[in-house]
Amino acid sequence: MTAAFEAQRAALADVVAIPVTPFAADGTVDQDTHRTLLRRLLDGGIGILTPNGNTGEFYALTPQERQLVTELTIDEAGERAAVLVGVGHDVPTAIASARHARDHGAQMVMVHQPVHPYVSQGGWVDYHHAIAEAVPDLGVVPYIRNAQLLGARLAELADACPNVIGVKYAVPDAARFAAFARDAGLERFVWVAGLAEPYAPSYFSAGATGFTSGLVNVAPSVSLNMIEALRSGDYPGAMKVWEQIRRFEELRAANGSANNVTIVKEALASLGLCRRDVRPPSKTLPESERAEVAAIAAGWSL
Repeated sequence: MTAAFEAQRAALADVVAIPVTPFAADGTVDQDTHRTLLRRLLDGGIGILTPNGNTGEFYALTPQERQLVTELTIDEAGERAAVLVGVGHDVPTAIASARHARDHGAQMVMVHQPVHPYVSQGGWVDYHHAIAEAVPDLGVVPYIRNAQLLGARLAELADACPNVIGVKYAVPDAARFAAFARDAGLERFVWVAGLAEPYAPSYFSAGATGFTSGLVNVAPSVSLNMIEALRSGDYPGAMKVWEQIRRFEELRAANGSANNVTIVKEALASLGLCRRDVRPPSKTLPESERAEVAAIAAGWSL
């Protein structure tokens, strides 16, 4: 393992922030606000940023916007944080995005779960192999949401592509995660709990060392409090944070996560940090439901 990959592995074992993509009144990406929000995360102590994640509305952005978000994030991060760029769609598009990220200074790419009605185990390996092979100098992190995927398949992928160094595991089943990680190689990869703070305590108990977060956009200190508790083995302390964020995350998860990004942007809007606008198929929160989100955000130590 190269020193570069060791640094990338260390960066993943943390709060992996998924920044929102703020929009201006005319519907375009609000670049100035985006930079301000990124600086807020960096100033708050966040050490790794994931542009073009699902909280960033990856699938609602145009290819040009995804490039813009990547470049803005890398520029703001500078030497202060690692950058893990979300890539996906068809193989040529994912490869082009990964190469763009590499050429602009990103250290890693996260490969979104293939959006296809028919995903075979071998085809999953082939998809990720093609992307990882195209950027051998970048760390590659598959985003796994497929409960049917076998850990042995991830091991097969990493045998062919040693730059596959971490996993964002987002199947809502802690027992399945524990088995998958051990079948793939618990020590071989950095395991990131891909379902954020609500699942972080259970996933850490099974071997995860990092977790993703959309909530971190609103309250970086809250997310950092949780990971510090988990790192020290203070599970009662971690669960106190869990209780603090429970209602916020329940609102995000309701109705099949219909308002997952909406709730985050509503909280940011209540704090005067960005507009609440989201793009279809998401939808802004009805005015009658906004007060609860604002009250939660106001109650956190920001």
